[in-house]
Amino acid sequence: MVGKQDFVAVARFRRALRRLLKFVENLALEEGITPQQHQLLLAVAGHPEREWSSVGELADALQLKHHATVGLVDRCQIAGLVDREQDPGDRRVVRVSLTEKGEGILQRITTRNIDNLRKIGELAAELQLVGSQASE
Repeated sequence: MVGKQDFVAVARFRRALRRLLKFVENLALEEGITPQQHQLLLAVAGHPEREWSSVGELADALQLKHHATVGLVDRCQIAGLVDREQDPGDRRVVRVSLTEKGEGILQRITTRNIDNLRKIGELAAELQLVGSQASE
């Protein structure tokens, strides 16, 4: 049964997560980009297998419709944050990669964000501990 301690832990985690998101949104705005542009930069850089992402992969990562992702990529390209090119092996695939400007902005935001991520991790571990105690 879920008890008061679980509610407190979940509420603390939710509050910390929202603070983290707000903090990152503000970092993006300070860098002159929108939070959505930051999310796209992070999705490109965070691809585990290569230095670029397809528009379809970005749509999935950001949980956006394909046409909304294309619009976001357009705005990022106009801002000089990303480049796009056709995949030489499959002309249906558009590769999106970071420019130096996009990489620099993402580096600055992520560097300032690392401490907050560690705090969220500590709270998540605490939440897991509380949850395991409740199931005993």
